[in-house]
Amino acid sequence: MNTINTDVVIVGCGVSGLYSALNLPEHLNITIISKDKFEHSDSFLAQGGICVLRDEADYDSYFEDTMKAGHYENDTESVDIMIRSSRETVRDLTNYGVRFQKQGETFSYTREGAHSRPRILFHKDITGKEITSHLLRAVRNLPNVTMYEYMTMTDLIANGNDCLGILAETSDSSEQYKINAAVTILATGGIGGRFLHSTNYPHLTGDAITLAEKYGIETQNLDYIQIHPTTLYSTKPGRRFLISESVRGEGAVLYNKKMERFVDELLPRDMLTEKIREQMKADDMPYVWLSMAPIPKEAILGHFPNIYAHCLEEGYDVTRECIPVVPAQHYFMGGIKVDKSSHTSMNHLYAVGETACNGVHGANRLASNSLLESLVFAKRAAERIEKEL
Repeated sequence: MNTINTDVVIVGCGVSGLYSALNLPEHLNITIISKDKFEHSDSFLAQGGICVLRDEADYDSYFEDTMKAGHYENDTESVDIMIRSSRETVRDLTNYGVRFQKQGETFSYTREGAHSRPRILFHKDITGKEITSHLLRAVRNLPNVTMYEYMTMTDLIANGNDCLGILAETSDSSEQYKINAAVTILATGGIGGRFLHSTNYPHLTGDAITLAEKYGIETQNLDYIQIHPTTLYSTKPGRRFLISESVRGEGAVLYNKKMERFVDELLPRDMLTEKIREQMKADDMPYVWLSMAPIPKEAILGHFPNIYAHCLEEGYDVTRECIPVVPAQHYFMGGIKVDKSSHTSMNHLYAVGETACNGVHGANRLASNSLLESLVFAKRAAERIEKEL
């Protein structure tokens, strides 16, 4: 077995894992492992954008929108932390080179379901890729970080309630590794790989949750699983292609088989999913129709080029015809229970991103809060680890 000694090991290469590394002191040795390619995280797939507090007058409505979407089961302190940290986070991202859409020198904002006003920053319809690729580039330039692709965590190294690192192996199981670390950060993403229909990468199977259960690490709300109401219907196996909520935020509408509008498209995701499923049952159809006709063609090509191109590959020209959409598993609101600094119930063990549950999302995540929540609480983890080490 190969042995690696490091100060911090980070399991996962989405925005939460990368941002943790970027906010840790450069005198610490950091090891990052990724189960697949570094670019194959769900963070890369995020289309819509990232929420930001536009101004102080926006605070109450942003807070209420988040709470209402979460059925008021949210942790109010965590929600406040996320919102209050949003503008600082956006400044950090722009300093790393992230290019949010602007009109002149002013940010452009879009709106998604359950938001009372536009407050979402975006880069075309590939905001996740724009953010994650810049963070990945910055991490690769850090001299104190060593990165391994195609390496899977298989176990924790534990002594009682102290985490001492992880065990891992290469994807072909040809080599095993013992990674000794003073601090471990779990950033393994969601659980979509456990579902037949999901927008997630199939290799994201909740590995950290499995180990939390093995070691008695506290978890929370493991049954809080979000279904995204609009993914492109397909009979092909594999990941479902997301049709961003911002498409509906910009005016797209949903039709039944008689081409009649049947719902308020900007309902919270869980409520809209229920309405779509009811309509599918009434129509005896495996999908409903989404029309982007209310959106000008130039806006579709400018704001949603990736969605336009993918649908065209599948035989649909969204500027001229409706597309079939269906709900699919999308996001995990539960996870490993953490405090406001992302620390778990096991000493020297942290969890960030979709792996963790700090209570921000409650029972249902508000659109475009995921990237923000992941970044905010990853930085808070790094700040606590700096004090710990």
